[in-house]
Amino acid sequence: MPGAIVSRGERVSLRTVEEEDCAFCQRASANPDIRIPIGNPLRSRAELGDVAESEGDQFLVCLDDAGPGSPEESAVTRLGWVGVEDMSYRRPELSYWLAPEYHGEGYGSEAVGLAVDYTFATYDHPAVGAIAYDFNDASRGLLESLGFEQEGRVRRDRFIDGEYVDTIHYGLLREEWRE
Repeated sequence: MPGAIVSRGERVSLRTVEEEDCAFCQRASANPDIRIPIGNPLRSRAELGDVAESEGDQFLVCLDDAGPGSPEESAVTRLGWVGVEDMSYRRPELSYWLAPEYHGEGYGSEAVGLAVDYTFATYDHPAVGAIAYDFNDASRGLLESLGFEQEGRVRRDRFIDGEYVDTIHYGLLREEWRE
């Protein structure tokens, strides 16, 4: 079951990822509609590893009416995942995904916005970054709708689905987020 609430928005909450959530994360990331746009290889549950030992902050994106603490399984609907990485040696970088059945409903924008709030409240960095593939219009649109600016393009950066693709690097300054 999802863990404690880290942040709550109007419709979604970010909750800590617990060992019991590994099956959801593995099942969702095995879906080619998620895995290919984010460029991750297919991984088994064992390869996903111990979420408690991750070097980043990881959160489940949930719909729920439950209060603080660990809710009953039936009180929470898992929508996706948001992560914050690289916060100890450079500016934090966000990554995220939603299960396809929740695309286009605004949940991603709200969840990533909560993750930006969390990152600026938790880490003393002047900016937060994110990367999207050139072909992933939905992810690029989400970042741009939150005020992220394109900071660069790495041409033929990753090999995905049989071809090399460009990555677009985005950044959001702390003062831009406060505006």
